Amino acid sequence: MVNPYNDSELGKKQQVAEMFNAIAPKYDFLNHWLSFGIDKLWRKKAIRLLRPYKPKNILDVATGTGDFALEAMKLDPTKIIGLDISEGMMKIAAEKINKLQLEDTISFEVGDSEDMRFETRSIDAITVGFGVRNFEHLEQGLSEFHRVLNDGGVACVLEFSKPRSFPVKQLYNFYSYYILPLWGRLISKDNRAYTYLPESVSAFPDGEDFIQVLKKVGFSSVKEYRLTFGIATIYFAMK
Repeated sequence: MVNPYNDSELGKKQQVAEMFNAIAPKYDFLNHWLSFGIDKLWRKKAIRLLRPYKPKNILDVATGTGDFALEAMKLDPTKIIGLDISEGMMKIAAEKINKLQLEDTISFEVGDSEDMRFETRSIDAITVGFGVRNFEHLEQGLSEFHRVLNDGGVACVLEFSKPRSFPVKQLYNFYSYYILPLWGRLISKDNRAYTYLPESVSAFPDGEDFIQVLKKVGFSSVKEYRLTFGIATIYFAMK
């Protein structure tokens, strides 16, 4: 298991919360700048793929600063709940929602994705952007997704993946292990956050391996959409 802070005695969940609390003030800037803004396009595509399902009750897991939840407003939902273990990130998300006066539709709460308070079969769609690789127990978290979704519901998982073709693979690895940690450390002032990111991507079971995990926990049909030469992937898991 890859943890944010190797010298910490805390469990992975607590370390992830601590890390995101620390980098929250700079997170949006770094996220968009270090990805050259492509992360915004990935979220837009994910929401376009969700549109035919017309979900009304949406749960955005690992909501962070709320970008996926805000993008999901294009689906004209009745309710969006953003769930995260980092209070620092959600504080920024709440400020965005208040500024846009969307409090009647979008709300945020601190919660554990592996043990959610929501009733069985109570959610139409789950979105999660760049969050599942931070789960301490991946299968438990995905099992919770399956439990809370309505029959016919869909989990839309946007996550980093590993490019496989030359020279994208080589360029991506150089950027991830040398350029990204340097700039992330300088701007966020956290020595591990942007070193942990490529390590966690490398350790994550992407592609067919992740599809098999989704099927193992009960999802009946899974589709994948590889993005930008395989740098990220959208997984659509149907219940």
